[in-house]
Amino acid sequence: MQMTIQQKRAVAIGTAAFGALLAARTWQRRAAYDFHGKSVLITGGSRGLGLIMARELAHEGAKLTLVARDEEELDRAMRDIRARQPSAAVSAVSADVRRRYDAERAVAQTVDRYGRIDVLVNNAGIIQVGPLDHMKLTDYEDAMNTHFWGPLYMITAALPHMRREGEGRIVNISSIGGKIATPHLVPYSASKFALAGLSEGMRAELARDDIVVTTVYPGLMRTGSPVNAMFKGKRPQEYAWFAISDSLPLASIDAGRAARQIVDACRYGRAELVITVQAKVAVLAKTVAPELFADVMTFISEMLPPPAAGSDGDIARRGRESESEWAAPSATLTAPTYKAAKENNEM
Repeated sequence: MQMTIQQKRAVAIGTAAFGALLAARTWQRRAAYDFHGKSVLITGGSRGLGLIMARELAHEGAKLTLVARDEEELDRAMRDIRARQPSAAVSAVSADVRRRYDAERAVAQTVDRYGRIDVLVNNAGIIQVGPLDHMKLTDYEDAMNTHFWGPLYMITAALPHMRREGEGRIVNISSIGGKIATPHLVPYSASKFALAGLSEGMRAELARDDIVVTTVYPGLMRTGSPVNAMFKGKRPQEYAWFAISDSLPLASIDAGRAARQIVDACRYGRAELVITVQAKVAVLAKTVAPELFADVMTFISEMLPPPAAGSDGDIARRGRESESEWAAPSATLTAPTYKAAKENNEM
C-alpha cells in the first residue's frame, strides 16, 4: 500500500523532529559544565581516588565537602588541598554513608555551609580480597551497604536540593568489577554490579529533571588503596598478587590521569566511563566471546592462591598487615603502590 502525500509529509516531519531532539540532547550532554563555585560533595574523599578528584575540583574552583569516617584522615586531606590550593573552599563531614542518618546529615551540612549541592560523587568504597570459601554473609552485607545502600542514601538525600536548583550532576564510581565478576573479589564485584544497575537506571529517569548521572568503571589505578584493602585466606599471597597488579604500569593507570578523566566525564555528562585500555578490552572480550571469557576467568581463578587451611583464613587483615618479601615498602614490584599510598593519604 502506497503512502499518501499527507502521510509522507507526517513521516518527514516526525523524522526531522526526532533528529532535532537527538541533536538537542547531544548538544546538551556535550555542553561543558563549569565547576567553579559549584558545591561538590565527595564520599570517600579523605584519601585515594576521592582525595585526588578533590584536588582536581579544588583547582577548578569548586566548593568541596569531603565525607569519610576517619576525622584525622579528613583533617590531613583538607590540609593537603589547602596547601596545594590556598584559596580552596573545603570542609569535611565525618560520617558513615552506610547509615542513612549519616548520609542525610552529610548532605544537610553541605547545604547549610554552601547553600546548595550541585555535584555528588559517590566514591566511598571497600575492597575485600580472598577465596570464596572465606567470604561470609557479613562480607557481602558490608560490601552492599557501602557500594549500594550508601550511594542510594546519598542520592535520595541530595535529589530534593538538586531539583530545587533545576539541575545537578551525580557520579557513581563503580568498577570494572561491576562489569566483570573477578575471582577472589566476589562480594566487591556483586555490590559494584548493583551500583551499576542503580546508576544506569537513575540516569534515564532523572534526565527529565536535568540531573545527569554518570557511571564510572575504573580498572586498576595507582591510588595506593591496596594497603587499606582487606584480605582473607592466605593473606600474604593474596596481598602480593593484588598489590603487584596494582603497581605494574602496563596493568594500571596513574591515579591523577584517571581522576581527570572522571572529572571530564562529569563535565560533559557522559553516560559511562570505562578507565584503562585493558578494562575496555576485557569488557569487549566478554561481550564478543562470553564462553571463552568465562573459561579464561576460571583459569585465572585456578592460578590464584587456594583457600587457607583452618579458620585463620576467615580473619580479615589490611594489606599493610599482610606484607611479605614480594609486597612491602622495600619490594621493587610494589614500590609504585607504596609511593601512591604516601601521596594520597592512604598510609
